[in-house]
Amino acid sequence: MAPAKKPGKFASIDFKRWQQKLFFYLATLCLQKFTSEDAPEVPKGTSYKEHFMIVEAWKHSDFLWRNYILSGLQDDLYNVYSGTKTSKEL
Repeated sequence: MAPAKKPGKFASIDFKRWQQKLFFYLATLCLQKFTSEDAPEVPKGTSYKEHFMIVEAWKHSDFLWRNYILSGLQDDLYNVYSGTKTSKEL
């Protein structure tokens, strides 16, 4: 599936419509789960290398999701929300 067109920046008007468009856009990028999930718990007995790969893959994808959302906000809103640590928090 080709990604949808990225929605314009949110300008404090019609949040629900913008939110739905942004969520659909990010769903086409397969990043939607990061708004509802915490970092994965790595099973005991997992090697250090596998543990590192699992955690880093999650952090990278969460970073992408968080910054896709932030890039869709106008500058004054970006400044308010840029301090969030995770997509779920945002």
